[in-house]
Amino acid sequence: MPERLKKRAMRVVGVRQVLRAVKEERAREVFLAMDADSCLRAQIEQEAREKGLPLHMIATMEELAALCRVDVPSAAACLLRNT
Repeated sequence: MPERLKKRAMRVVGVRQVLRAVKEERAREVFLAMDADSCLRAQIEQEAREKGLPLHMIATMEELAALCRVDVPSAAACLLRNT
């Protein structure tokens, strides 16, 4: 499942982009780093649960960044719908 995060066309990375995708109902699944700031984590969790999206917890921001193949630690990422 996290392997799909490697494809740029299918995902977005970063708190703002993830929140936007969730609110616009473009997100399919949300990935969240457990060591991210608690306020940001709570906000993303709430939005994902309100939309009924699967929420996957990743141990660290560095691990999430590696899964997404980006160079900076990332607090959140999501897979996009195929629309």
